[in-house]
Amino acid sequence: MEPTVDRSQRAAVPSSSYRLQLHGDFGFDAAAAIAPYLSALGVSHVYCSPYLQSIKGSRHGYDVVDHATVDPELGGSEAHARFSTVLGEAGLGQLLDVVPNHMSIGSRDNRWWWDVLRRGRRSPYAHYFDVDWASPEAKLRGRVLMPILGDHYGRVLDAGELRLLLEEEGLVVAYHEHRLPIDPESVEGGDLESEAARLNADHDALDRLLERQHYRLASWRTAGRELDYRRFFDVNSLAALRMEDPEVFDATHGLVLQWLAGGVLDGLRIDHPDGLRDPRQYLERLHLAAPGAWIVVEKILAGGERLPADWPVAGTTGYEFMNRVTGLSVDPSAEEPMTSFYRTFTGIEETFEEIAHAKKEQVLSQLLASDLRRLTATFVEVCEAPRRFRDFTRHELGEVLTEFMASLPVYRTYIQPGQPVSPADRRGIAFAAARVRERRPDLDPELVDLLVAVMLGKQSGPAETELVARLQQTTGAVMAKGVEDTAFYVYNRLLALNDVGGNPGRFGLGLDEFHREAAETAEGHPTTMLTTSTHDTKRSEDVRARLVLLSEIADRWEAAVRRWSALNERHHRDGLPDRNIEYLLYQTLVGAHPIEPGRVLTYLEKAAREAKTHTSWTAVDDNYESALRDFTSGVLTDPAFREDLDAFAAELVGPGRITALAWKLIALTSPGVPDVYQGSELWDLSLVDPDNRRPVDYALRRRLLGELDHLDAAAAWERVEEGLPKLLVVQRALQLRRQRPHAFGPGGSYRPLYAEGARAGHLVAFTRGEEAVTLAPRLVIGLGGEWLGTTVDLPEGSWRDEFTGVTQEGGRRPLAELLGGFPVALLARS
Repeated sequence: MEPTVDRSQRAAVPSSSYRLQLHGDFGFDAAAAIAPYLSALGVSHVYCSPYLQSIKGSRHGYDVVDHATVDPELGGSEAHARFSTVLGEAGLGQLLDVVPNHMSIGSRDNRWWWDVLRRGRRSPYAHYFDVDWASPEAKLRGRVLMPILGDHYGRVLDAGELRLLLEEEGLVVAYHEHRLPIDPESVEGGDLESEAARLNADHDALDRLLERQHYRLASWRTAGRELDYRRFFDVNSLAALRMEDPEVFDATHGLVLQWLAGGVLDGLRIDHPDGLRDPRQYLERLHLAAPGAWIVVEKILAGGERLPADWPVAGTTGYEFMNRVTGLSVDPSAEEPMTSFYRTFTGIEETFEEIAHAKKEQVLSQLLASDLRRLTATFVEVCEAPRRFRDFTRHELGEVLTEFMASLPVYRTYIQPGQPVSPADRRGIAFAAARVRERRPDLDPELVDLLVAVMLGKQSGPAETELVARLQQTTGAVMAKGVEDTAFYVYNRLLALNDVGGNPGRFGLGLDEFHREAAETAEGHPTTMLTTSTHDTKRSEDVRARLVLLSEIADRWEAAVRRWSALNERHHRDGLPDRNIEYLLYQTLVGAHPIEPGRVLTYLEKAAREAKTHTSWTAVDDNYESALRDFTSGVLTDPAFREDLDAFAAELVGPGRITALAWKLIALTSPGVPDVYQGSELWDLSLVDPDNRRPVDYALRRRLLGELDHLDAAAAWERVEEGLPKLLVVQRALQLRRQRPHAFGPGGSYRPLYAEGARAGHLVAFTRGEEAVTLAPRLVIGLGGEWLGTTVDLPEGSWRDEFTGVTQEGGRRPLAELLGGFPVALLARS
């Protein structure tokens, strides 16, 4: 069933979007039911999580098993058609998150992978997946390692846990819930049922049969070092696709391209482009296939890094903007005292940069050791030809690669064979090489020079090309796993800074830099996505907005932590848990207050395992985790602590909400396409997934939005606990964007406004298209609601405040007057 979509009632390029997380409990029909609400809210496009068929029970959709089928758990193609039709009738466009890098191989629903396991290199899909069929390990040559066993293969086999079953499509080997196909050509008997019974009774014979398969069953622990297919990061059940192959591109994008051509979709969010062998080639192919599509990439930019200028995309998914907004509200004067106390309390002396480097090395030696092994084997090939390098050992080559990848300051470079290396890539390579020489003088500098020469194309050949391509695909995983998923849980100085794309080592951002970056966006990527919360952020915008306030009260925060630590000392057990996670706990309780104990315990377990300091997902320390649970439970039920925490957090609630309103308004009016993450139009104190994917109460939101039409800003503020002020900001700003697309869209100018007076540094202000003015406070505790005569010069003309309805004339105006009736202002030229 094809959707009926009238594209004439909407713009193809979104002016704003609303992200929905679809899953079995919130499918297409449930999403269609809120279309009128989203239209009334003012968004132009609904932005959906991946909804091609994923593995059964998926809660996010990134584990696709069939690119030609709409996920039946969401309602299938008929429900998708209904959903798309309803969106069109509501004047809403649709954006889709797509996953080009990998597929789930966790079930037989992935027919391609199932056929590869059954027929090996004879399968027509063998070249779809990035498998090392010519592994240097003889035992894996021509076979795929399947690390699904809970123990060593021989022990599992001898225990009778591997059984042959005859199913409709033939023989399979069963291990608990896992099923793998048996190649029909490997079975000698004619009666398959009898043959299965015989082999199940004879473990030696069953072993001989399994040895004839195109996969090798192994303990799950072997994956880290011996896996011979590329994955998504360290997730064994997500196998990487060879998207550089045109056949693979066509096979995976047919349905999505059909929806784009038919007007069902207006744009795409491309997940993890850094995992692709050649991101630019992929994006160019996508652009040629859908030239009118609005496309953004989930590309995380390091500090000072820019999106490659030759990518045919509208921009990124907005993490760099999110971190700039956060930085605006961090008081830089608190850096020294907060750092000093953090070191004293936790005993952690290393800088964030030092911790990040060490953690990148850690994940390379553990989680990504198989990737490093494959890279090292290729580097060995490179060194075989020039006699000057052939005596370097595999260990030395692996050490140089490890240090280089850990030292790279960006997620990856984008070097293409035979093409000039960009200045940005040259800088990144030079920085990494210098760090290797500085940190590891024991490594032969000529070997470092060789790696640089290969990266820069000064030494070329098939092995060199392969080394560069695979190294570039690996460094993004090293950064993501080593920094975001490890170091961000270890360096806990100020948790508001520990979010996707952020740099916890950088403390605060100045107004001039914020305005400069915004002006660059308006000029270079005016339709990039902007965000303040996503399904991947470590903490919601409202939690971060409260936590940044700690930088304004560093002395009071230190005193509170010292009190709490003394109160809770009796809940420790033999010195466990450590002070660092205790410090993380106190920030979490303040930022998300009030929060249910179950959510805290779930979050702390994840945080401790991600840190990989005392326990981890692959090596759980039951004693440590038990002590952590007991400590947390004791803290949460301690009356004296709870009373103190409640009083401390209560003082931050109001300033935190004002900060959150400021961020929201800045995001909704800055150059770019703002995205509202599901539910964040009201206060939302969520932590990292799965906490931030809890059900959203849309009945409440519909009711409040209906009431908002009859309320002014003052009345909305009287109901601040319900979140009405935030809903007011979202709706009125989105409506103005929709009414004046020329002011906020491409071509809409951006001009900073600077205040004058004692509190000038507390104002973030700018004009859009000379038709709208944004006024928002920063560092709100220090401001204290007192502008002390500070003024701002409004452009000439009459200006109506979209929140209060008050009209102001241009010229020099006192901020106490402009922001006296509501914490933020959005002025529209009358």
